[in-house]
Amino acid sequence: MKYASEEQEGPTVEQTEGPAPSAPEKTERRGSATHAAAPHDEQQGTRNRVARSILDHGPSTAAELALRLELTQAAVRRHLDALAAEGVVEPREKRVYGTRGRGRPAKAFALTDCGRDAFDQAYDQLASEALRWIAQSAGGGEKGEAAVAAFARARLAAQAEGYREAVEAAEPEARTEALAKALTADGYAATARSAPNPQLGEQLCQHHCPVAHVAEQYPQLCEAETEVFSRLLGTHVQRLATIAHGDGVCTTFVPKAGAGKAAHSTARTSKTTTASASTAGRNPA
Repeated sequence: MKYASEEQEGPTVEQTEGPAPSAPEKTERRGSATHAAAPHDEQQGTRNRVARSILDHGPSTAAELALRLELTQAAVRRHLDALAAEGVVEPREKRVYGTRGRGRPAKAFALTDCGRDAFDQAYDQLASEALRWIAQSAGGGEKGEAAVAAFARARLAAQAEGYREAVEAAEPEARTEALAKALTADGYAATARSAPNPQLGEQLCQHHCPVAHVAEQYPQLCEAETEVFSRLLGTHVQRLATIAHGDGVCTTFVPKAGAGKAAHSTARTSKTTTASASTAGRNPA
């Protein structure tokens, strides 16, 4: 059987009298990558094919993957070792039906939860369709928008309780930072930073949003989150930019206690500047 792998052995060319022939173009394509270091993106592409095959066919042995992908077993094992080190796959004892033969059973490799998350599983589409159904079931229009908003608030209610414990345990001046750490633990990659005028307040920056694509269609998700931040921090906060609207970072202005109207006035006047800065990725990590 012929294998198409960057790790396979190059074809053996029988020597004849006269000068050794130069490697033909076909041989160059098939064999030269074996002896030269394969480019990183080519290695990664093959690795992705291995992971995708496991996703499509379920737990697989190195032999099964080699046959399916037309790679050598040695090549497949190297890719499986790398994927296991990254937490994408994990080895399992292959289930045997009937009488088990002699020797150790072959290891089958399955995707971990992390590995499954790396593939597009249409969660955004599912969420959008669910919210559309909620809006339509409520009658559409303003009633539909109110129903989606009610769902968004209910969704964040349980989440907010976990955040509340972290925020209330912190000193008043450190509560935005505590909220940022709690959000980061939930995958939002959040940070707290000084506002352009530190005397007036600070900014809560979320560098990742798990529901950004859905929030593009349903801004109620962002509005409910802003309401939660306001309640948790005990002050009126103002959303300056969102990833869902095309900004690079979700940015929320949090005024300092006693800053009053001046802080919110400054936040309003700097909203456009802040949004464009986050779009350009200039908000610090």
